[in-house]
Amino acid sequence: MNDFNQKGTAVTPGAPLPNRPSRSFWSALLKRALDLSLATLGFILLSPLFLAICFLVKLQDGGIIFHRRRVVGADGPFDAFKFRSMHPNADEILMADADLRERFEKNYKLTRDPRVTAVGSILRKYSLDELPQLFNVILGQMSLVGPRMITSQELDKYGEYASLVLSVKPGITGYWQVHGRQTVGYSRRVEMDVYYIQHWSMQLDLKILLQTPWKVLKTEGAF
Repeated sequence: MNDFNQKGTAVTPGAPLPNRPSRSFWSALLKRALDLSLATLGFILLSPLFLAICFLVKLQDGGIIFHRRRVVGADGPFDAFKFRSMHPNADEILMADADLRERFEKNYKLTRDPRVTAVGSILRKYSLDELPQLFNVILGQMSLVGPRMITSQELDKYGEYASLVLSVKPGITGYWQVHGRQTVGYSRRVEMDVYYIQHWSMQLDLKILLQTPWKVLKTEGAF
């Protein structure tokens, strides 16, 4: 893996990565306090938007409003909440198309995904489908900032770093989201996750939080 500077570009190729710095009790407590306070405030302020999205998702096809994605985290597997952005038969669409399935298994992302609904495409474009993950933050399963949430099947792609990525809570946003998002390959995403974990600080978290709204509004790499 390559190391990264603060602009997200590779430096010193092939250099060994440092061990993840230990977090003190107070830094962990501060991070949790920030997560809990901002997630709760965000849910209160965005509650009208939550209701509007619930109405639109339900109105489109009468299906369920929320999707639960089974992912892994620091405390084991859990269900990450999202607004449903796909057709109710999304799994059938994927399994029926071998080429589509092959492309999905390569990066776990698809451009022009036929499974995504019209409402879902708008939600994904502005990352609104991820708003229910504020509940996961409040429950202590996720953090506002952290590595990408991944499924157990994706752990193999992390190789020797699998245990490292499972040592911290996944985030709603993170280093990858503000420095690459969908425009970089999977191996690069892994590198960015590892870099974030090994160079974590409250200053880095705050910087990512401040950059995220602008990246979302620009819809860079969103699909």
